[in-house]
Amino acid sequence: MPATLPTTGLPSITVRDAVYDLMRRFGMTSVFANPGSTELPMFRDFPSDFRYVLGLQEAVVVGMADGYAQATRNAAFVNLHSAAGVGNAMGNIFTAHKNRTPMVIVSGQQARSILPFDPFLASPYATELPKPYVKWSVQPARAQDVPQAIARAYYIAMMPPCGPVLVSVPVDDWDQPCELVAERVVSTQLRPEPAVLERIGAALDASRRPAFVVGGAADRDGAWDDIIRLAEVHNARVWTAPLSGRCSFPEDHRLFAGFLPAMRERIVQLLDGHDVIVAIGAPAFAYHVEGAGPHVPAGATLCQLIDDPETASWTPVGIAALGSVRLAVQDLLARPAPVQRLAPAPRAARPHIEPSSRMSAAYVLQTLAELRDQGDIIVEEAPSSRSAMQEQLPITRSEGFFTMDSGGLGYGMPAAVGVALAKPGTRVIGLIGDGSSMYSIQALWSAAQLKLPITFLILNNRRYAALQEFAPVFGFTAEDPVQGTDLPDLDFLALAKGMGCDALQVADPKGLRDALAQALQSVGPSVIDVRIA
Repeated sequence: MPATLPTTGLPSITVRDAVYDLMRRFGMTSVFANPGSTELPMFRDFPSDFRYVLGLQEAVVVGMADGYAQATRNAAFVNLHSAAGVGNAMGNIFTAHKNRTPMVIVSGQQARSILPFDPFLASPYATELPKPYVKWSVQPARAQDVPQAIARAYYIAMMPPCGPVLVSVPVDDWDQPCELVAERVVSTQLRPEPAVLERIGAALDASRRPAFVVGGAADRDGAWDDIIRLAEVHNARVWTAPLSGRCSFPEDHRLFAGFLPAMRERIVQLLDGHDVIVAIGAPAFAYHVEGAGPHVPAGATLCQLIDDPETASWTPVGIAALGSVRLAVQDLLARPAPVQRLAPAPRAARPHIEPSSRMSAAYVLQTLAELRDQGDIIVEEAPSSRSAMQEQLPITRSEGFFTMDSGGLGYGMPAAVGVALAKPGTRVIGLIGDGSSMYSIQALWSAAQLKLPITFLILNNRRYAALQEFAPVFGFTAEDPVQGTDLPDLDFLALAKGMGCDALQVADPKGLRDALAQALQSVGPSVIDVRIA
């Protein structure tokens, strides 16, 4: 309720009141935060219908908010402490930028009255610090402008392509009088240009052997069912784009072809024979190493449906339709049915992995696939085991898989917490490498405090395996040591139990099935340290 001025009896709306009113209307009643002194006044008289989600380090806070925002399809509200807190969070702010995650970050600032004197804990470059990895940043000129700035930030965060924004708020603004922000309706969908879609549709209709390459923007835009229908109408083979952070097509479907690597020559080789290639919600293409030669097979036409103008601008060849991926696919589905094509040959069956004395990641993930419920959600950050996951652990549902588009570590564990918060009652499985886990291990404490049903599976090969396996690309021989990539003596049982989680270790394949079955039934979070070769 609004406060009352004792002298006049007139209702007084403060900046804090107006911001909470706005957050409530936007559905941002979960606040992901790590507190600092310059943020404390915001949380006086904290509303009973709001939830404060504490993270023990700012990167964890942003990672939790990222998973929550993706799983709810709404911007998450994040509160960070001045310059130091934003600095600590920058790795996962970069990941949120690459993930196209809508996020309103409110950072603290020292009092306006002492800012000219460079006070302790001030952020003199508050709006510059997070750039270029926020869509917009501002420190309002007046306290009365704070609610309107947060409203603008929300609308910008939710406009495609989505992303994080930042508003810096001086500590003495929260008690200042202001007015409530008027209610508005702001569209978040842009329909691609009809003439460009007509060209793409005509090319697809005339194709003899089309292929789709689907990326994370398709699932983010709710295009899952429509893409299945479009693929079936055209009998098109469907590949997952390189390094995609979401699954946008069921990996057990008869038209699913597999995963493209982030290498130009291999992409061209795998797509050879297709005369029309349609990238749907994906860059065309994401590369990880230098390459040479054409970007698509000789004679092939590349078409792209994408919500990001930057991605459309650098795509090297072909036709790009900019706008909502879902609306673009629906417009293509509205065209007359094309001439029936023969169905492509199905993908080869997955190999069956036998246990060995030192378990492989593939065997662990094969066993997990046999035991898990199809409704469980996978959150992954185990780069060296991703190929084994793609081979042995098919994702078959929309919003069934989340990882980072950035390649930066420290996202997976807190994102699993955020996804579990967003999907009450749903089992979340965090597939995390031993090296990756140490960037945000504090997320275990948040998971335990919130009693979330998360099974964290630490794939522990005692090294930064992805770096060791990648080293030959840069001239290392098999005998060359790769400095700084061995990780001996990490005690995950002690770490997990010290933060309030149940934990066990598995080194023998004979005990794997029982351990997984037990962890997948846990009421709260559990950690399994699986020793793999």
